[in-house]
Amino acid sequence: MAGNGSDAGFEVIISSDSHVMEPPDIIAERAPKAFRDQVPRFPALSVGSSFQTHPGGSDPTQRIKEMETDGLSAEVLYPTYLLPQYAMDDAKLQEVTFQAYNDWLIEYCNSSPKRLLGIAAISIYDVDVAVKELERCAKAGMRGSLIWQAPHPDLPLYSDHYNKFWAASQDLNMPVHLHILTGHGYHKTTVFGNKRTGVEAYRGSVNLKLKEVIDDVFELIFYGVLERYPGMKIVSVENEIGWMPFMMQQWDYYYNRFKKVNPPPFSKNPSEYFKTQIFGTFFRDTVAGHNFEWWGQDNCMWSNDYPHGNSTWPESKKYIDRDLGHLPADIRKKLVYTNVKQIYNIDIPHPVQ
Repeated sequence: MAGNGSDAGFEVIISSDSHVMEPPDIIAERAPKAFRDQVPRFPALSVGSSFQTHPGGSDPTQRIKEMETDGLSAEVLYPTYLLPQYAMDDAKLQEVTFQAYNDWLIEYCNSSPKRLLGIAAISIYDVDVAVKELERCAKAGMRGSLIWQAPHPDLPLYSDHYNKFWAASQDLNMPVHLHILTGHGYHKTTVFGNKRTGVEAYRGSVNLKLKEVIDDVFELIFYGVLERYPGMKIVSVENEIGWMPFMMQQWDYYYNRFKKVNPPPFSKNPSEYFKTQIFGTFFRDTVAGHNFEWWGQDNCMWSNDYPHGNSTWPESKKYIDRDLGHLPADIRKKLVYTNVKQIYNIDIPHPVQ
């Protein structure tokens, strides 16, 4: 094992994308009384079934033990059962649902605040409510925000609707995260009972999912959002990253080919905004591993997707060695530790053995 990041000779590893498992009634227990009959209840947790493959998903004390089994020092935490609720059409119900979830997540992370790094769920229908909740969660120790990856059709990411939120995210140094299966995208019909089957299920898992985040990044760059808010950071979560250098190459080419006859509202190559403001997480992406010697060293972050069935737990080190073992130690260190440490400005405890 490479000896980077530790005076004891052990590698410090942080997962940039792991998940909690929300107990069934955490929203109803915390929501205002007027909404308790309307907010979602989640499935009962049963270790070994569905997404709850390990007890630490809902129990932070167990989680620390399971992190140590996997050799991790810290994890960035996202929801599981809450993710489909980004497709809600009822703005107020979504707001109280997300606020209740954030209350629970704050309690969960406070059991080990240097190792459990929570990302707050933010409803963005009403931007003033969103900014207020972002400020509350930042004060409570959350490390960033999670908004929808597939925006409501009436609220594209390039619209002025988001300006107050982008400004607050920049001022508070709270990165904005875009996670798969959130919002009004291809999966929305699945959320409400019309599940894709057969060949079309594969189209959703790859093509449609990828189209969402590509469109997001395109809009944030080409409509000048990132230029207007140069301190804001965007994190693409669980979309993998092998596609990124190709898209940046193509966007740079067409920008330089047509910028004089069709000038867009930004002033640099699209790839320059990626280098300074866009990050991506990966965990089962061998294509990306082959690119890291020349691309993405400062913007990409390894993850294990714990505690879901697709997680690399408890053999994450094996997969890190498989995909990153050919890299120089300094590059590997960035991908499994330094980039996460820097974007969230965190102080990681002594690494686990």
